[in-house]
Amino acid sequence: MAQNWLVRAQSEGAPLIDEHHATFVWQGDDPPLLRGDWNDWDASQPLPWRRVRRARGQPAASPVWIATLELAPDAYMEYCLGSDETRVEDPFNPRRVSNGMGKHNHWFYMPRGGPTPLAQRARGVVQGELIHLDLPTQQWIAGQQRRVVLYRPATAEPAPLLLVYDGPDYLRRARLATLVDNLIAQRRIRPIALALVANGRGARMAEYGGSDGTLAFIHEMVLPAAREHLSLIDITEQPGAFGVMGASMGGLMALMTGLRLPHIFGRVLSQSGAFHLGELPTAAVELAQHGPSRPLRIWLDVGRYEWLLESNRRMAALLQGRGYDVSYREFNAGHNYTAWRDDLWRGLEMLFPWNES
Repeated sequence: MAQNWLVRAQSEGAPLIDEHHATFVWQGDDPPLLRGDWNDWDASQPLPWRRVRRARGQPAASPVWIATLELAPDAYMEYCLGSDETRVEDPFNPRRVSNGMGKHNHWFYMPRGGPTPLAQRARGVVQGELIHLDLPTQQWIAGQQRRVVLYRPATAEPAPLLLVYDGPDYLRRARLATLVDNLIAQRRIRPIALALVANGRGARMAEYGGSDGTLAFIHEMVLPAAREHLSLIDITEQPGAFGVMGASMGGLMALMTGLRLPHIFGRVLSQSGAFHLGELPTAAVELAQHGPSRPLRIWLDVGRYEWLLESNRRMAALLQGRGYDVSYREFNAGHNYTAWRDDLWRGLEMLFPWNES
């Protein structure tokens, strides 16, 4: 009955969670477009609404509509109501998160899911230090300067460096520094330093598509700055001990960096890597398939509810077939920083285990 669904939404919030199902509720004459991670945000295939009938004797009111979605029990989902031009708020769900493109999505977890506690500042955990730099680009990448944030762990011992593409996004939206602080304090990873490099905004696709200019900027500007301000292990004595990570196009560039500079970046963490642009394989695919096998340790993860799932499956199979040391994982979420944040600790533990320190 319409009133039952409405009463539940008003008291519990929406969507309503019942075991493996999430039910959205709307009251009004014309329900808005409903799309999200589960259908890759495809406006041509929105989740259909069903009008529910009023109980006999119930006074006339605006129609009530429901739309039900079956999901994995630990899934994390983001969604919106309406088109990008005519978005409306879900009156039963105040939870919102930035989509990184000037708008907000609503979000929810299924019953067995939830945010990682590692992203919350824990009492008594010593924080690493953040150092903000603006490095000259030397025209290798877009602009005259590029923001780089260095993270110095709370240790006097030399540490390996982890290069992070889309670094400020990982810092702000994935709470990477807090996550690393907590993992180090719990002795789940060895102390690591970070070099969080901002992307080129409108030039991001070009810079992260396998650009030699990006690699030159990292090698000639970022690494010397990191050595100047951080206590790093000697990469000439421990070749390949540094790591590199990124998501989406940044995940593609992370793998490309490892394939091109394996003597420096021998540990690769790629989240939802964009290894194929449509059906066109990127240069990273060609290098992995036809180039010499590199001494890399690789972590790949990807959401089961995103368009890059098949691309990542193909890349994992290719790398494993070439003899690379690959760990591959699929999580029940889409293409967003919350999902990457919640799964990130697994890759960090694999690439930088405590017992290596």
